[in-house]
Amino acid sequence: MKLVTWLLLLVSVSLPVLAVEVDSAESDSPESADVWLARLSQSLQSLNFSTSFVVVKNNHADPYHWFHGLKEDKVELEILSLLNGPRRDILRKDNIVSYIEPELPPYSIYSTLVSSPIPSILSGDIQTLTESYDFVSVGKSRVLGRSAQIIRIVPKDQTKYGHWLWLDQKTGFLLKLAIVTKQGKQLEQIQFTHLDITENPAESLLQLATTELPEVVDIPDGYQDQELSWQVNWLPQGFKKLSANRHRIVSTKQPVEFALFGDGLIDVSVYVTSSKEQQRTADYVLDGATLALNQVVNGVEVSVVGKIPSQTAKQIADSVTLITRPAP
Repeated sequence: MKLVTWLLLLVSVSLPVLAVEVDSAESDSPESADVWLARLSQSLQSLNFSTSFVVVKNNHADPYHWFHGLKEDKVELEILSLLNGPRRDILRKDNIVSYIEPELPPYSIYSTLVSSPIPSILSGDIQTLTESYDFVSVGKSRVLGRSAQIIRIVPKDQTKYGHWLWLDQKTGFLLKLAIVTKQGKQLEQIQFTHLDITENPAESLLQLATTELPEVVDIPDGYQDQELSWQVNWLPQGFKKLSANRHRIVSTKQPVEFALFGDGLIDVSVYVTSSKEQQRTADYVLDGATLALNQVVNGVEVSVVGKIPSQTAKQIADSVTLITRPAP
């Protein structure tokens, strides 16, 4: 069975044109896009909030509940829960993140980032994206009953998608996010449906503060920086290798070599394994903004998965070459 079937579920694709309501009478913001993005980052790090949002793609919506807060000692607490289907919770106490999933025993890792549909860079130093993106303030709208400033994160070339953000005028908090093509077609949207900003952390966060988290997984030194038998010779501007390892796919036990690349906003996974086939033309599966490409060239199967255009994925896949090392 093709590797891509284990990486992405095949779904129907709907690509409506994104409509943006802009109040032309107030379209000139006194604050630049950079200032707004700094306010966004600060709000996600410092506010005590309880919020709900839905990820909308392919005419399907996945609902989430998200809590964040700061204890008196400034320790960050965070809970992200997927509300439909089997229970999936992510818990964070400062630099320990725990995952509660139906397929695996609960486990923890050392990290300050929660794996979320919302890009983690939005709560970090967004200025690190300026090599590959421009920030543009385009006007005002209304979201969740609040006046919102619209900010576009625009890629400097056609190898990436754009991200449009609607930020609360009062707090700078994220109210809506859309991933769009260069032509303005919406591929995926995150719409907040509820937002409470409070003086103190929510009760569920206070309970988390006294809860013992699952044991931290012991990841051997060098495991995420393994030497692979192949290399990628082309990546979009700003992309760097983040990790690389060898492992087996849980569902098939098939061995695979894996590398993760990213530019701070987007991550792209590349999987390489041997194939019984010698050649197979590229096939594509699209799930919202996430594309999975799979092809076989000279008995080597390559899969590329990420929120990138098909041309970008194909160029990455075609650039994969095996490394020939001299005999010892």
